[in-house]
Amino acid sequence: MLIVVHIKEFWDQLSPDTQQWLIENPGTMIVPRTVTAIINGQTGESDTADVHGGTALTDEDRHFIQEQAHGSGAASAEEPKFFDSVGPED
Repeated sequence: MLIVVHIKEFWDQLSPDTQQWLIENPGTMIVPRTVTAIINGQTGESDTADVHGGTALTDEDRHFIQEQAHGSGAASAEEPKFFDSVGPED
């Protein structure tokens, strides 16, 4: 059975450290059991862990986390830098 959590609903209940972990790992599909336990402790939820102790994030959750990452400045606002494969001119 797939257990999911809806991060958007609980975002304000999460500690800044937990929010930061999610922001730094925006592509995570399954939240590890240690982070799931922290989230459950902070939100009061107890039925969001699967048999292995992890929690699946929905597409909506991942999109929300990516929006938070972009809004927090965690994602680089600079244009990506491309490097030429040839050496400098002599």
